[in-house]
Amino acid sequence: MKSFSILALLSLIVNAAFAAQECEVCVKVMDDVRASMTKEQSRKKPEIEKALGAYCKKETLSSREKKICYYVDPIKRDVAQPFSLGMDSLKVCKRITKTNPELCTVKFPVQTQNLEKKDLGKLRVKQLKQILAERGVECKGCLEKEEFIKKVQDTEHLAGQEL
Repeated sequence: MKSFSILALLSLIVNAAFAAQECEVCVKVMDDVRASMTKEQSRKKPEIEKALGAYCKKETLSSREKKICYYVDPIKRDVAQPFSLGMDSLKVCKRITKTNPELCTVKFPVQTQNLEKKDLGKLRVKQLKQILAERGVECKGCLEKEEFIKKVQDTEHLAGQEL
């Protein structure tokens, strides 16, 4: 019985980790908004809406965070309700994903700086294609994984550029 409960706990932790990756940008935005408010303010819906607006007006946001703000802006009230109840950021994101399914599809780019060829070899072809797409590069005629890896390495200089 004890081993069953340990397995159940481990599966919950793994599921939470995967879910956090799924909504990683939304969770970051919600955490940043929560951090900018006092505990008392985080219980009041109008204050939450103001904090979301103030956060989204920042000039230092990445393009992905701006995209989340674009999705959240029309549904601020729907976000403020679970937020005011003290629900954690992942649950808030999951709840508002019912209103706008694109929210949890926004992901941070895969970090490729300082990756060696052996590290790139551990990635799936789908992830390699995603890296190339984020760099605005198309790999025409690439069939083998090694060709995708070579193209990722050849376009390393495009890695830090936001489109």
